[in-house]
Amino acid sequence: MPAKRIKCPICKRLVSPKENFYPFCSERCKTIDLGNWAAENYVAHSPLTEADEMNDPGERTPPNE
Repeated sequence: MPAKRIKCPICKRLVSPKENFYPFCSERCKTIDLGNWAAENYVAHSPLTEADEMNDPGERTPPNE
């Protein structure tokens, strides 16, 4: 059975898991993705806590002093 191909997250070309830069199609796309992380264009959110859910969406809890 042939390996399932996916789309490169940057340029959307089809990529096989056997390619060198998988899940990217090239070193260029891999470098662009790394740059996006470095520029904070992507954000990995932490799970919401009960305290987060109780606060209004735009309201920030002041730090403890």
